[in-house]
Amino acid sequence: MMFLIRFKGIMVSKNQEKLIKIFNSGILFKYFSLFKLPMVLITGMKIIKANQQTCITSVRYKYLNKNPFRSTYFAVLGMAAELSTGVLAMISLGQQASGIAFIITRMKSEFHKKARGRTTFKCEEGKKISKAIRQVEVMNEPMTVSVTSLGRDDDGELVASFEFEWSFKKREK
Repeated sequence: MMFLIRFKGIMVSKNQEKLIKIFNSGILFKYFSLFKLPMVLITGMKIIKANQQTCITSVRYKYLNKNPFRSTYFAVLGMAAELSTGVLAMISLGQQASGIAFIITRMKSEFHKKARGRTTFKCEEGKKISKAIRQVEVMNEPMTVSVTSLGRDDDGELVASFEFEWSFKKREK
């Protein structure tokens, strides 16, 4: 049985509330990353904001993240973009009672300018992800969903855009 509570005006499950708190706390997220996402610590990625609908992440240009062209390495940008979509999937899955597996099956990216400072990625497609997960739960069939994360520099200029296709399916018992 799933119990919902009100968290900042929105109905969420206890699991979702816990994940949202972890993702919005710098120290708790670092501890979580140590065991689940160690590359986050190495690259210095941060979650600026996370809730059921939106996730904002950032990564900055630094020695470990650079490429020979004096900008942030594309794979690091991809990691920050993926994190902004993956966090939304984790929060949405936190509401489900049964186990659902998820993985990226496709990725498309476009790079618009060099990332030389902080790049902030924003994905606002949490509802789209939640809808796909609910369909998996109800229909017991695998489902894919494509979501976009846009990366902007401190001036608000578009640096990169990423589209990720997430696949969700019920775990076999």
